Amino acid sequence: MRNYRPILLVDDDDVDAIITQRAINELKITNELLRKVDGEDALEFLRSPEAPRPCVILLDLNMPRMNGFEFLKVAKADPELKRIPVVVLTTSDVDQNILDSFDLGVAGYIVKPVDYKQFVEAMKTINMYWTLSQLPSESSNTIASAVQTHSA
Repeated sequence: MRNYRPILLVDDDDVDAIITQRAINELKITNELLRKVDGEDALEFLRSPEAPRPCVILLDLNMPRMNGFEFLKVAKADPELKRIPVVVLTTSDVDQNILDSFDLGVAGYIVKPVDYKQFVEAMKTINMYWTLSQLPSESSNTIASAVQTHSA
């Protein structure tokens, strides 16, 4: 997606995590996929000074301990985390969930396709968008522009 920065997947479902990793491998996205199983786990990771700052967070909404909405409320209120783009990647297509997610500052909302080929296409679209998007760099307000993907 973007230079050396990892992609953070926040999802408690092992099968969804495996499918996401498989799609990333198939698309030859070289960014490392890091996984956290709920919002609390993700916040602990993101607040760690040793943790690499992800280029994007792929967030499920339905998780134990701290769900996606609770995570968004905390992360988007934190000056150190609020600029990290978050794309909701969930099974919920409930209109209120979509509205609430955007109200909490997400950059996108994608309903996980059941079909694997459609899921790969969704991941390809996410990758293309975040490869082309300009993001703030980790250390300043300058724009990060390096891209680390290979043509499929």
